[in-house]
Amino acid sequence: MRALRLFALATVLVTVYIIGRYNVGHLLPNSDSKGVWTEPAAAASGYSADEQNNIDIYRGAREATVNITSQVYRQNWFFQVYPEKGTGSGFIINSDGEILTNYHVVKGATQLTVKLPDQKVYKAKVLGTDDSHDLALIKIEAGRKLPTLRLGDSDALVVGQKVEAIGNPFGFDGTLTTGIVSSLGRDIQTEDEKLEGMIQTDAAINPGNSGGPLLDSHGNVIGINTAIYGQGNLGIGFAMPINRAKIMLTEFQSRGRVSVPWLGIREVWVSGDLAEMLELPTKGGLLIQQVENGSPAEDAGLRGPRRTVMVGGTYPLNIGGDLIVAVEGQPVDTADTLRRAMNKKHSGDSLALTVYRNGHNVEVRVKLGEAPQQM
Repeated sequence: MRALRLFALATVLVTVYIIGRYNVGHLLPNSDSKGVWTEPAAAASGYSADEQNNIDIYRGAREATVNITSQVYRQNWFFQVYPEKGTGSGFIINSDGEILTNYHVVKGATQLTVKLPDQKVYKAKVLGTDDSHDLALIKIEAGRKLPTLRLGDSDALVVGQKVEAIGNPFGFDGTLTTGIVSSLGRDIQTEDEKLEGMIQTDAAINPGNSGGPLLDSHGNVIGINTAIYGQGNLGIGFAMPINRAKIMLTEFQSRGRVSVPWLGIREVWVSGDLAEMLELPTKGGLLIQQVENGSPAEDAGLRGPRRTVMVGGTYPLNIGGDLIVAVEGQPVDTADTLRRAMNKKHSGDSLALTVYRNGHNVEVRVKLGEAPQQM
């Protein structure tokens, strides 16, 4: 019996030892293990191709992207005037210090300063603006040659291609965000203007990014970051195509200033039942509401309204003036037809209009004037 008990005890001890070894072996590394954790095998193998592209673009564009501070004077409810500062971004387009940005970044500024990535600050002056496209050209005198960015071709963009935005959101200098072209040809309404043909992107754009470059995967500027949807980054941002800015730059290079074509009318789109009620063609057109005194439109003989009626008892509509039914030979089929045609013109160019007047179509050719610069 004693021998049997000793055998049973030995069996229990061996069983406990084996089980203990098994459990502990699952909690502790084996003697040949390298450690409790595993480090990534690619830690020392460099960056992916996309990461390296991001790094290269940033290194090339960062030094030419600037921070712009504007000072404007506001008036409060007690008619007291006080200074207010705003910030935005911009980018250097030639080594002499000319910088592209948004018009709303410099609008109304009594003082402009530009801070370069090396933290040096310079006073800037406005060379010209195109407020209808929210564009501005400014310049600093740095006393040295400055790094620049290349301007690409926004007409060649396709939805889905990679883009990168650099700017100073909320004052955080030199911030890079990445995304894609989400859509093209977007029209958006800002507080002051309707901006047409915008690039939509999901690259994060926030307050302070305005005026900064939107770049393609080769580091070329294809847009100027301009607006966002909503109050913060929702993945819906908009950039002005760089080819619009090229028109302004060409104007400045040839004339030494920026001029915006001016027609001098105010118009409203009418069609369908409303047009029929006014005894106008139901296909519709742009009904002239006002012809400005001394404007190219007045010089060309465009006719303004003769009286005002109330539509629906609430909406005043000026009637009796010319109805623009075609621009440059193309039928007016949307409210934006005239604006789109004007976007392709320079001051001094001719604009061919077909107007419906007294029951007949009349051809009118207008020599566009130059809109006054706004600041």
